[in-house]
Amino acid sequence: MTSQLHDSARRVQTFLTARGFPCEVRELPGSTRTAQEAAATIGCSVAQIAKSLVFAEASSGEAILVVASGENRVDLHKIERATGLRLGRADGRFVKAKVGFAIGGIPPAGHDTALVTLLDPDLRDHEVVWAAAGTPFAVFAVDPCQLEAMTGGRWVELAEDRG
Repeated sequence: MTSQLHDSARRVQTFLTARGFPCEVRELPGSTRTAQEAAATIGCSVAQIAKSLVFAEASSGEAILVVASGENRVDLHKIERATGLRLGRADGRFVKAKVGFAIGGIPPAGHDTALVTLLDPDLRDHEVVWAAAGTPFAVFAVDPCQLEAMTGGRWVELAEDRG
């Protein structure tokens, strides 16, 4: 099964298996590039999509990963107040170089180097969430409570207030 996966998806599966996470990477016929596309292809709510967003930290230039619920917009000011990190946009070249995966398929873990990772507490509202697995067509289901151990991340209120 793993050998039939695209190289990037196989890398994610290998990472998960090696660390004892019982997640199975699946490649789907429909796109999972955006949270909306992923939810439609998988057949779940947009809130159950764990979207991985990479930002550049302003002072260090390091890549920072934010894993947010698909229905939430990330509030960079909230993150700065909670963490002291000043996050800015990261283009596709920066993301690929720092993370090892292209935008649209960034998994929450299994990157080329360890990343500072911030997790959206709203993901814990679900029994299962779906995360990208290396390509715009690969995903895996995970208990959101496993995300902290999987990523080394910390839970931070990061969603824009819905008014």
